Amino acid sequence: MTYETITVDVTDKIATITLNRPERMNACSLDMAGEINDALSADLGDARCLIITGAGRGFCSGADLSARGERSISGGEGSYVALTRHYNPLMMNLARLNMPVITAVNGAAAGVGCSIGLAGDFVIAGKSGYFLQAFVNIGLVPDGGASWMLPRMIGKARATEMMMLGEKISADKALDWGMIYKVVEDADLQAEARALATRLAAGPTIAYATMRKNILVAMENSYSEQLLAEAEGQRIAGSTADAMEGGMAFLEKRKPNFKGA
Repeated sequence: MTYETITVDVTDKIATITLNRPERMNACSLDMAGEINDALSADLGDARCLIITGAGRGFCSGADLSARGERSISGGEGSYVALTRHYNPLMMNLARLNMPVITAVNGAAAGVGCSIGLAGDFVIAGKSGYFLQAFVNIGLVPDGGASWMLPRMIGKARATEMMMLGEKISADKALDWGMIYKVVEDADLQAEARALATRLAAGPTIAYATMRKNILVAMENSYSEQLLAEAEGQRIAGSTADAMEGGMAFLEKRKPNFKGA
């Protein structure tokens, strides 16, 4: 399907969603949020891993505050409607996706773009990449799940610093804080993301999906609830052809050939 604000490519079992409004630093309009949601909900063919990145010199500069009229996201009520009907469903769809997600962050990841960037299971940033919770600078509060993600990723003190001071967190600082997976040279960003995606796309997809679900709920579950979630997950993963192949490969001392089923 052809979109106006994003591009979608599926090659070699890897889906790539590229935010494609470079003239606006890929500001996430309601249309873009809707198109990402549509792409995530659509049949991505034989994809077994997803990469999200941005066209041009930025990943995503945040929500598009320039919209006017009926689809405006400015003002308290407009923001509430935009979040509950558009951006929040996008973040939940990313969280519930049944395959690993890699975000390749080039340049700015600000506002809701920061949340999208940090939603990856593996966040790879170019040297020029940075993360910014800029809401306080315009009298607003973090959204897109930021106030849930950040304290869990980097602790209360650093999350408070990001949200209340509204200062850029460089890629190197984000790595030092444990917020992201890796920092690479800008020129190597897409190749690094692709190499990791190739590895993940060759892995046990159902096991990965179950891991994603368990990680998502782990912070909310009690110890006993998480033990049960793991047991349920093992029942799902253990019933797959990939688990059978993995066991046989172990016994035969060879590399497994996972099919994602």
